[in-house]
Amino acid sequence: MKLYKIAKGILLEHEGAAYIIDDSWDKLVNRDNLAAYLQSVIDDTTPLTAGVHQEFTNSQALPPIGTQEVWAAGVTYLKSRDARMEESESSGGASLYDKVYDAPRPELFFKATHYRVSGHGGEVYIRKDSEWNVPEPELTLYINSKGNIQGYTIGNDMSSRSIEGENALYLPQAKIYEKSAALGPCLYVSAEPLPADSAIKLLIKRDGAAVYQDETTISRIKRSFTELAGYLYAECDFPQGCYLMTGTCLVPPPTFTLQVGDEIYISIDHIGTMINTIGINPKHK
Repeated sequence: MKLYKIAKGILLEHEGAAYIIDDSWDKLVNRDNLAAYLQSVIDDTTPLTAGVHQEFTNSQALPPIGTQEVWAAGVTYLKSRDARMEESESSGGASLYDKVYDAPRPELFFKATHYRVSGHGGEVYIRKDSEWNVPEPELTLYINSKGNIQGYTIGNDMSSRSIEGENALYLPQAKIYEKSAALGPCLYVSAEPLPADSAIKLLIKRDGAAVYQDETTISRIKRSFTELAGYLYAECDFPQGCYLMTGTCLVPPPTFTLQVGDEIYISIDHIGTMINTIGINPKHK
């Protein structure tokens, strides 16, 4: 089941049929047993006609988030550990990432407030003061207020690698800025966990041509999703739930940096594809 947040409301799609849900996003996604509730909506509601479904589909797409915070986990894939060590080698911080990869406690950090999050079809920014910028495709968990994983979406944890590599203490500046995060295109809800062999793919286009492309599976993650959620909720309360990006497993080479106008395509099996265009904060234009 897929929940879309659009300008006209909340659209639920399942097995080719679509339904409108008259509820607030925060209240809806924070319900216990969300998958069972959505199934009851499907069982008790008449699906939209094809014409009305198309009308809602054409409505403006919004990121699938209400007032939730977005957090992120770092160095959860070997590929990410190696990239972080490489970028921070000259500053002497490489050992930090090597240690956290094998440590019992994961790296968790605040990423974005809801109003800084872009959705499918929207812009994500690169920083003007960073010469090395990359997207980070990440499977993102939606966790309700009780700490239960209720759904999954696609996340883009935009990163200024030159700033983080200069000094590990600059991580907040490398990660947290206007439109530094994207979620979309929907919230995928299932009673069963997302299959471990689900593929995650990254494609970057420049002037219509592919300049980077790679894929892997989420099974390559070192830590379990419940472990990450447990650490996040151990000392924090999230009354409306929280989104947690689970780490990047695809990293462009050191010779690559994003440019304004590049298009980012991130796909995850069962969820779909999120497309974003690279921009820069208008104050710098």
